[in-house]
Amino acid sequence: MLALERRNLILEKLQTEKRVVVSELSQLYEVSEETIRRDLDKLEKEGLATKSYGGAVIKEDVSIDLPFNIRKNQNVGGKQKMAELAASLVKEGDHIFLDASTTAVFVAKALKEKERLTVITNSMEILLELSDVSGWNIISTGGVMKEGYLAFLGSRTEEAIRSYFVDKVIISCKALDHEWGIMESQEAFGTTKKAMIASGREKILVVDSTKFDQTAFSVAGKLRDIDVIVTDRKPSEKWLAHFADEGVECRYPGMQS
Repeated sequence: MLALERRNLILEKLQTEKRVVVSELSQLYEVSEETIRRDLDKLEKEGLATKSYGGAVIKEDVSIDLPFNIRKNQNVGGKQKMAELAASLVKEGDHIFLDASTTAVFVAKALKEKERLTVITNSMEILLELSDVSGWNIISTGGVMKEGYLAFLGSRTEEAIRSYFVDKVIISCKALDHEWGIMESQEAFGTTKKAMIASGREKILVVDSTKFDQTAFSVAGKLRDIDVIVTDRKPSEKWLAHFADEGVECRYPGMQS
C-alpha cells in the first residue's frame, strides 16, 4: 500500500470516528507504529488532524480542504437529494457549466436521464462520470490539473470558460456568508467559479446546510449573482429572509411547491 493511500484511509477513519489510535492503525495496515506516527505527522502538517497522546483527532475546520476522495463520501444522502433538485431545473438540450466540486459530480449523475445536454466542466471526475453518456456534448475547459482535487484551474481554464455563454451554471462552494457571499478556500477555485457565474444565464448554487454562516479565504461571488439556491434542508428564517431580500429562490427537499 502506498503511503498516500494509507494516509487517505486514516483520514477516512478520522472522519468517521473522530479519533484514531497508533497501535490500532499499526495492526490494521500492517506497518510499524513509527510509520503510523509519520503518517499522523504528515496529516498534522497539512492541517487535517491534531496529534494526541497515542493517536490523533480530526481537525474540525471548514477552511480546510480535504482530499477529493474523502469529500465525495461526505453527506452522500444530502448530495443526492440536492442533485435531484438541481437536475430538475435543467431542460433537455441545455448548455451547462458544472464546477469541480464533489456536489457537482452527484449533479452530473442525476442528469444522465436527460438528452442532448452540452456540459462544460473543469472537473476530471465529471468527465470520467459522463464518459459513457451518448448524445451529449462534453467539453473540458483544460488548464492545469490541481493535485488532489481532480480539477483543472488557472488562466487557461478561466479563458476557456469566458469563451462560452450557457443556459445554466451549477456550482457549489466552501462557505456561504451573509455579508461576503459565496466563498472558497483557495483563490484559484474562487476565480474559476466567478468566471462561470459571469458566463451563464441562470446561476444555481448547490450547497449543503453545513456551509451556511461560514467564511473562507476567497470570494467567488455575491449572493445576488445567484438565481437559485439548492440546499439539503430548510434554512433558518433569517437565511430565507435574506434570500428573499436578494431575489434568490431557495429550494430544499420536502418544501411546499
